[in-house]
Amino acid sequence: MKRRPVFPLLLVLAVAGLLSFTTARPRLFVIGDSISIFYGPYLKKYVEGKFDYDRKRDKGEAMKNLDNPVGANGGDSRMVLSYLKELSSDPSFKADVLLLNCGLHDVKTDPKTGKRQVELDEYRSNLDQIRRLARKMKLQLVWVNSTPVNDSIHNSKGVAFHRYNRDALRYNAVADSLFSRHGVPVIDLYSFSAKFPLSAYMDHVHYREEYRALQAAYIAGFLETVRQK
Repeated sequence: MKRRPVFPLLLVLAVAGLLSFTTARPRLFVIGDSISIFYGPYLKKYVEGKFDYDRKRDKGEAMKNLDNPVGANGGDSRMVLSYLKELSSDPSFKADVLLLNCGLHDVKTDPKTGKRQVELDEYRSNLDQIRRLARKMKLQLVWVNSTPVNDSIHNSKGVAFHRYNRDALRYNAVADSLFSRHGVPVIDLYSFSAKFPLSAYMDHVHYREEYRALQAAYIAGFLETVRQK
């Protein structure tokens, strides 16, 4: 019996393996506050075919009170650090890129005492621990800084706590500097969103639908550059 050459078969297998490798999509996991919950559906749509999208999820608990971070709402930097520690010990967690934000809950301020929920030094420390843990988990960390606060709008809405844009800027500066120094990509969502008109706000800090879509498109475009590296 005449033997068939094995070379064509090996070539087919090699090409199939190469195609499966090149078409594999990186797994994107999102941890963020309610701003990210709102732009999330648009971001998922815009990265379709480029990333496998997932995020910190729940069964709708986060939407019941956006100012009380539970479930899908990542909350402040303490909460994010705690959650990432949980993920690091969960063998079922699989991701390649971690899209991360926290800050707006950190700058919550008690109107009577002026004390912030997480003071700046602790915020810096929490972010550095998050960065180290993400590296240990072999995740490509991408930082999204916090969106602007309009003091007069936010603090006149009867919300139990205050926020101030000066704090958003200070906390962003610390985060941006820390992550940039360690080579972590920074998405400047603050500057992008600062161009929106005041009518973009649907309440004290969250955005209307069309502006959520714009934020998602901006982030998706940035992530495309990360994917290509």
